[in-house]
Amino acid sequence: MVPLLKIASIETLYYDRIYALHGLSLEVREKEIFTVLGPNGAGKTTLLKTIAGLLKDQPKKGTIEFLGKRIHRLPPEHISVLGIVYVPEDRGLFRELTVKENLDLGWWGRRDRGIRDDFEFVFELFPILKERATQEAETLSGGEQQMLAMARAMLRRPKLLMLDEPSLGLAPLVARHVYDALSRISQAGTTILLVEQNAKMALGIADFGYIMESGRIVLEGTSKELQENEDVKEFYLGLGGEAISPKGWRLYKKRRTW
Repeated sequence: MVPLLKIASIETLYYDRIYALHGLSLEVREKEIFTVLGPNGAGKTTLLKTIAGLLKDQPKKGTIEFLGKRIHRLPPEHISVLGIVYVPEDRGLFRELTVKENLDLGWWGRRDRGIRDDFEFVFELFPILKERATQEAETLSGGEQQMLAMARAMLRRPKLLMLDEPSLGLAPLVARHVYDALSRISQAGTTILLVEQNAKMALGIADFGYIMESGRIVLEGTSKELQENEDVKEFYLGLGGEAISPKGWRLYKKRRTW
């Protein structure tokens, strides 16, 4: 089965001299949730921007295929038309526009008859947005802004929805609501590629995951496999079993096996 997205040995550079991605390869299958986990500086955001075409003339090496078509180094507007929609960490909202105006920009250019149904779907996911329809985006809470960004993205009818740190800065209950919405979006048939630092939450909904460090994929597996991996437990889920002295000193620090 041909994957929806196939990345093979890509190398992305900043300023033509700093490698952010080193020979990175991964695949994303249709109608599943894939997550990429890793610390700050691992290259997770660079990966999403490279896929979305937001880094000019990148990747320098390697290939990116979407639905069997090579898309690397295409302009971002061409990639978006193919069905790849990216929700950045800062959400990318027009802060001075209202909720309704931001949503209208989401379906701009569509000519199909499913717009009304899509509005009903996003308002079912995020009822608060209907209540806040005339409110400027900059006056929303952080959680409401994340919901608006996701709702606007869904009005593009994405084949692949990419999100960068959707739980960042959100209260636990709000983050849970956002992740419940992602599960429902996936169940409705949209493929999701999710970048996160909150490994526990991401693996709780993902079908498959990749661990990324220093621009490389160092580990991959199903969500269950990663949750049961001892290194992942210690370094990403906070479940490590290091011995600690009575004075609080760590007597042993486990070394990664990758």
